Amino acid sequence: MPPEFIYFDLGNVLLTFSRERQYAQLAEVAGVAPDVVREALEGRVHDAAESGTMSTAEVYEQFCTATGTRPDAAALQRAGNDIFHVNVPMLPLLSQLRRSGRRMGVLSNTSESHWKFITDGRYRILPNYFEIAILSYEVGAMKPDAKIYAAAAEAVGVPPVKIFFMDDREENVVGAREFGLDAVLYTDTPALVAELTARGVALDL
Repeated sequence: MPPEFIYFDLGNVLLTFSRERQYAQLAEVAGVAPDVVREALEGRVHDAAESGTMSTAEVYEQFCTATGTRPDAAALQRAGNDIFHVNVPMLPLLSQLRRSGRRMGVLSNTSESHWKFITDGRYRILPNYFEIAILSYEVGAMKPDAKIYAAAAEAVGVPPVKIFFMDDREENVVGAREFGLDAVLYTDTPALVAELTARGVALDL
């Protein structure tokens, strides 16, 4: 039987992004080297932002402390968020799934700052194509923690086994499978189409 609900990962599935571009843009605004930015944000600060334990304002203060700078907060936020591009090969698939009435959602590790940026009208597919978004910073847990998959299943009222999910990170796919979701690793859109077709989702692509 076809899945009753389809969850899409965000980064490098719906939207591509460049962490190197992010560090370079932040470095330019702050007047420091990209390696200084990387050291300031990677690891604890990044995870805290995406798990919702550190607010956007707190991330800014942490950045200032770690880099010894105090750049304009709005400019720094734009530099840190303007790193995304639509994964264009996904658009025909999303459009067809939407027209056929398939229930779809977003299941993503992301920060409040990123989510607000990408859903302010820049990208037509977000959030308009999706019934719901399960976001790590709102749930308080990041993939592959079982808590976020539980929240995703509960939110749509569908048993995990009837939910199809794709992610570009193997550990997140493994975590989803361990929870009971039908999860696959996203490599490219043709492979994803093949996975959906094999599950009885009628597609003409």
